[in-house]
Amino acid sequence: MLTVAAFLFAGDALAQSPSADVEWPHFGGNASFQRYSTLDQIDAKNLGRLAVAWTRPSVDASVKGTLPDLRPSPYNRGTPIMVDGTLYVSNAIGLVEAFDPATGALKWIQHPLPATIKEAAGESTRGVEYWRSGDDRRIISIRGQFLHATNAADGTPVRSFGDEGKVFIRWPTTDNVNYHGTSGPLVVGDTIVIGGFGGAVREGGYGDTGAFREAAPENVRGYDVRTGHLLWTFHVMPLEDDEARKTWGNESWRFVGNMGAWAPLSADPELGYVYVPLTAPTLSYYGGHRPGDNKYSSSLVALDARSGRLVWAQQLVHHDLWDYDAASPPVLGEVKMGGRLVKAVMQTNKTGMLFVFDRKTGEPVWPVEERPVPQSTVPGEHTSPTQPFSVRFPGVDAQGVSPADLADFTPEIRKEAVELVSHYVTGPLFTPPSLVDSAPNGKKGTLVAPGVWGAANWNSGAFDPESETYFAVSRNLADVYGLFKPTDGESTSEYAILHRPDPPVPGQAPRASLPLALKLSSGLPVLKPPYGRITAYDIGAGKRLWVAPNGDDPAIRANPALKNVKLPALLGSAGRGAPLITRTLIFLADASDAIVGQSGVHGAAKLRAYDKHTGKVVWETSIPVGATGAPMTYSFHGKQYVVLPVGGAGNDVGWIAYALGSR
Repeated sequence: MLTVAAFLFAGDALAQSPSADVEWPHFGGNASFQRYSTLDQIDAKNLGRLAVAWTRPSVDASVKGTLPDLRPSPYNRGTPIMVDGTLYVSNAIGLVEAFDPATGALKWIQHPLPATIKEAAGESTRGVEYWRSGDDRRIISIRGQFLHATNAADGTPVRSFGDEGKVFIRWPTTDNVNYHGTSGPLVVGDTIVIGGFGGAVREGGYGDTGAFREAAPENVRGYDVRTGHLLWTFHVMPLEDDEARKTWGNESWRFVGNMGAWAPLSADPELGYVYVPLTAPTLSYYGGHRPGDNKYSSSLVALDARSGRLVWAQQLVHHDLWDYDAASPPVLGEVKMGGRLVKAVMQTNKTGMLFVFDRKTGEPVWPVEERPVPQSTVPGEHTSPTQPFSVRFPGVDAQGVSPADLADFTPEIRKEAVELVSHYVTGPLFTPPSLVDSAPNGKKGTLVAPGVWGAANWNSGAFDPESETYFAVSRNLADVYGLFKPTDGESTSEYAILHRPDPPVPGQAPRASLPLALKLSSGLPVLKPPYGRITAYDIGAGKRLWVAPNGDDPAIRANPALKNVKLPALLGSAGRGAPLITRTLIFLADASDAIVGQSGVHGAAKLRAYDKHTGKVVWETSIPVGATGAPMTYSFHGKQYVVLPVGGAGNDVGWIAYALGSR
């Protein structure tokens, strides 16, 4: 049988014979993370014949039989890869499973099986990696504190890798907080690259919560795929001989950390470069202790995968005060501009901007301008006077809060929204957090949009190399960034985000929290819909093509306050659904509320297909529970399949596969 590896390089559009197998060798489709397939057996004309081909539980029955009290997390992140006629995936407890592409039947599960509930307690990652050299075929995965190499044929450990098949990867500067790598590894040539997060010195010290300014830097590392030996470390906190160290005032480089790459990575195998989206520093909402731009936080960096050498870096947010991580996968593609072919990397982030850089040099393909932004009124803060703006493309979703953005389903709802928002500081993108004023008419902080989970996140970003179109899936919620001065005697930051309700409960000390979404008394969001969008951009032409709601929100539609209101056909979703692009369609499911992020569908949901040229919904079907990961597609024995990871409380389905049935 001819096997066509159709996704190894960006822009491939290979001819497919009817009996060919078309693979999906990376959980993002290919190393370029395009989430794209040339397959077109399933199209708008035959979607009515699309039916469930098979389903699988999120953890195989063999594990549940051994550990009947096992309660896997409903957040089943794993998107399968399909290589050499087998699907491989990280299951809901982080073990690799291999199953048949046509039936979903188990071929093997990673050995040895956990013997106790404690050992079994793990979580899925978004992807596993496949590596091959001659007859040596390996699945590379992360589970808990270990990087694993597993024999692709039978699930047994590769004994020559690390310590009998695994390498301990907990951050070396911490001993009480575990490594946490939800996106999984990336293999570039013979190097395994891992990002991840978990460098807090103590619980509550992560970059996006708590009131502690100390953390370990969450460095990016490269390991030898054959031996598991550590090859290199890229230090996200600049070392002494790096000019970027000067952007950390007050010697804050001594104690500030985090900044890890928890979002997916991508790579250009020809250049040998890996593209790493880095996150915010500690503490994400107050930076008085870290004056300066704080490089390489909230940046996109390109590293040489063989050595870990920094090739180039672009900081997307200076002195981040909003937790505006570069949280989306860098997407690689080739675009025609002015008669020349540009090899680009497309990067969006939580701000909702879309940046396009030359992936070899890091130079902007479309202009990036430093523009003045509002300044902080918080004592001791050192707001950056400007921020980088990608000026060619409109944002992937709403940016900033103005009266025009507020909910207006009815005059009463509009009135309540205006009154509620009047108690907060509002303004354009990059309006900084502010102090909670306890005076009767004092402001309760800053209402920020995009909020803490961003307009774009790990789920956003896909690229069609044929039409040179980038697709962004986004969300639209406004969060409260209200700072208070901790008085518990333990906190080491001058200020932290106040946990609502506000004012605090009498007799209880205020406590730190993540920013939380602001809602009306009815539970409706304070902003008007759509609560999420799909946006298509022609990268070569530098223009937005269309915008459409990214699904619906059944809970909002059923809200009693909207009983007699005529609503749009789709409200959009603030859940984090991820797209799959085929030759003619976009597949996108309602996200499950099992995904962390204050949103998503509870219970039954929908899988939809959109016309990728217009954003119009052309088909939908019910699914028992929302999506928890990105869909993928492949062809096996001449039949195209679409597989969707799902999860939710009380649900025993982990993956649903669709294929064309008979008329």
